[in-house]
Amino acid sequence: MIPARYAASRFPGKMMADLAGKPVIVRTYESTVATGLFDQVYVVTDNEEIAQAINNYGGKAIMSVNEHECGSDRIAEAVQPLDVDIVVNVQGDEPFTTKEDLSPLLDVFYETDADKIDLASVMMPMSSQTDIEDPNNVKVIVDTKDFALYFSRSPIPFIRDIASETVTHKHKGIYAFRKKALLDFAEMQMTPLERAEKVECIRFLEYGKKIKMVRSPRLAIGIDTPEDLIKANKIYKNN
Repeated sequence: MIPARYAASRFPGKMMADLAGKPVIVRTYESTVATGLFDQVYVVTDNEEIAQAINNYGGKAIMSVNEHECGSDRIAEAVQPLDVDIVVNVQGDEPFTTKEDLSPLLDVFYETDADKIDLASVMMPMSSQTDIEDPNNVKVIVDTKDFALYFSRSPIPFIRDIASETVTHKHKGIYAFRKKALLDFAEMQMTPLERAEKVECIRFLEYGKKIKMVRSPRLAIGIDTPEDLIKANKIYKNN
C-alpha cells in the first residue's frame, strides 16, 4: 500500500512533480512493484489526479472514502475488507525503494521475537550534522533489541558526551504492519505528542504497540522538498 495525498504541507503537489519524465508517485509505484515481493501493490489516495496517473501507467489505485490526517489511517481504511496478515506501507515520496530495503522488513515477522512485533520500520545511520538538525528528517532511538523508544524531528539523542560513540539514526518512511495493529491504530485518538511532532509512529508507541526497527546502511533519498527532487532527478540522469 502506497498512501499518497496531493496537499503535502512542505512540498504541495510533490506526488505529481516530474521525476525523470514521470510523476514521483508513479516512480515509487514502479520501484515497489519491481521488488517482486508482493502479489498486489496499490496506491491509496484522495486525489483524482494521482489516481488517474497511476491508472494511466497500468497501476492500481484505491480512492479513500473518508478524510485522513496520516497515511496509516488511509491504509487502514483500504485494507479493512482485504484478507491479509501483513501490510507494507511504502511512502509515496520514496521512489528509490528497493528489494534490499523491504526484504529485511518482512523477515522480522519470522524471527524469534516475531510474536512481540506489532509493526516494523527502517532506520539508517546519519553522519551529516546538517541532516541531523533538519526537522524534515525524523530521528529514532531504540532499546538494546532495536525496538523503538521514541521518534522526533529534533536531534535525538542529545550528545552530551562526545566519547559515547552514539549514532543518530534516521527513520525511513517504510513500514510493515500486522493488519490488526493497523486497524487498531485507526481507532486510536491522535495523541498530543504525535500532533506536536507530526510523526504518526508516536501514536503506536503511546498506545503500547511495539515497533521493531530494522537497520539499513543505505540512506535513500525521499522527496520532502524541491531540493530533494533536484537531487533525485540528477540520480536518474546519471543512471
